Amino acid sequence: MYKEFFGLRANPFNVNPDPRYLFLTRHTEEALACLTYGIQSRKGFVLLTGEVGTGKTTLINKLMEWLRLQQVATAFIFNSRMDVPQLLDFMMADFGIPCDTKSKSQILQQLYNWLLDRYRAGETAVLVIDEAQNLSDEVLEEIRMLTNLETFTEKLLQIVLVGQPELEQRLKQPQLRQLRQRLTLRAKTHPLNLEETRSYINQRLRIAGSNGDPIFEPDATVAIYRYALGIPRVINLLCEHCLVSAFVDQSKTVSVTVVDSVARDFDLADGNAAAAMTAPAPASSEKFDLVEALRTLATLADRLRQSEPQDLPKERKI
Repeated sequence: MYKEFFGLRANPFNVNPDPRYLFLTRHTEEALACLTYGIQSRKGFVLLTGEVGTGKTTLINKLMEWLRLQQVATAFIFNSRMDVPQLLDFMMADFGIPCDTKSKSQILQQLYNWLLDRYRAGETAVLVIDEAQNLSDEVLEEIRMLTNLETFTEKLLQIVLVGQPELEQRLKQPQLRQLRQRLTLRAKTHPLNLEETRSYINQRLRIAGSNGDPIFEPDATVAIYRYALGIPRVINLLCEHCLVSAFVDQSKTVSVTVVDSVARDFDLADGNAAAAMTAPAPASSEKFDLVEALRTLATLADRLRQSEPQDLPKERKI
């Protein structure tokens, strides 16, 4: 509802991992270069890890976009809570390989023949597995075995494992040492620093259609960085709710006071960015009331359709 008010064409702080909004820092560029090099060089296994909310899935979506432009066959597994038969079924379906058997040996033979045909045609195939820290040891071992699909010189299937730092800890377990030894390249995502946070917010506003007029006051940006600890997902959350609050107040800029208020609503006043991953639980009637906020926004939307901007209330508060 606030897009027209701030002169935007789209929602700049949607939490969906839209590759259009990928913000390239030095660390992000290094990670993307590592992934593309590993795939192009047929290294077999590449590992991407990073804390929750630091942009792993957005980075992977950008990689997938690039792979499709290169007409590379891809399979993307986003639900890691599966057993071996489910993994194989999903992979074959996403690669578009016809398979009418449930026999594991026949499935693997069909996969091998398909990969070999692609290799002979000078093509490759990439399997990307997100949230890999949730995979069972049995499934991780099966994934390792998939790298045995190879010629004398090169791997036929390129695998990208994506997960939280817990994945690295799991790979240190003795029973997974064979998989760990096959990880030829490792990439990481990192939180943003203050300057990157400022550029990140401005870039998303620009992509969403902003004309360049400042929406977030300088002190507000510093406060957002302080509360979010540089985690892009939390930055998006704070910025989104700050824009909503400013819209309700009919303010064209977001002040540090608004940021502080939103941060309190999400229990971020103590610098605990992880708290923003769950909905806030108000401790008193002064806390943010989502239902009441939606009602207020609906009322304002009706007035926007029926009245001139100057007719809107100037002091309406949540």
